[in-house]
Amino acid sequence: MNIENTQSQMRKGILEFCILSIIRRGEAYPSDIVDEMRAANLQILEGTLYPLLTRLKNADMLTYRWVESNSGPPRKYFSLTDKGEAFYQELEATWKELANGVKALTNKTESLPSVPENPTTN
Repeated sequence: MNIENTQSQMRKGILEFCILSIIRRGEAYPSDIVDEMRAANLQILEGTLYPLLTRLKNADMLTYRWVESNSGPPRKYFSLTDKGEAFYQELEATWKELANGVKALTNKTESLPSVPENPTTN
C-alpha cells in the first residue's frame, strides 16, 4: 500500500468541511483560504480550491461578491448561503461523530480476546 495515497484520500475527505469552516466565519478571498489552510498545516493548491468553490457555488452553498482592488483586478469574496450553513451543520455533526469514533478506537489499550488457532467442533 502507498501511504501517500492513503494520506491524500484522508485529506480530500475533510477538505470541503475545512473550507466551509473558514468561509463560515466571514467573507473569504480564495488566497486567504489557501493561506489559512497552510497555516493549519493542511496543504491545498489554488488549482484544487477554485473548482471546489465553483462546485459549492453552483450547488447554492456559496455566494460571492466582487470587490474592487487597489492593486489589480476585482476580487471575488465568498460567503455561505443559508443552504450552505445547513450543509455545514450536517458536515460538522458528521465530523464530530467520526472524530469521536476514531478517538475511541485509537485510544483503546486493551487487547482483543484471543481466538484459538485450531478450534474444534464437537
